Amino acid sequence: MKAEYDFSQARRGAVAIEPGKTRVTIRLDNDVLDWYRKQAQEHGGNYQTAINAALREQMTAQDGALERVLRRVIRKEMLA
Repeated sequence: MKAEYDFSQARRGAVAIEPGKTRVTIRLDNDVLDWYRKQAQEHGGNYQTAINAALREQMTAQDGALERVLRRVIRKEMLA
């Protein structure tokens, strides 16, 4: 720790959050959180950013999933 800190440029109040981001409280299993923290530590980056990327990847993978299943079922029915 420093002996003295310069707070002359400090501002009071809440920390500004980037537009498009929302602060939430979420409960994650300890092993999941530990894994992401370890990955961030070993490979650099931020564990929260990595979790966000994983969630976004899952959203993309699920996009259109219902339509694909319905098309597959309809094709099977049409061939039968």
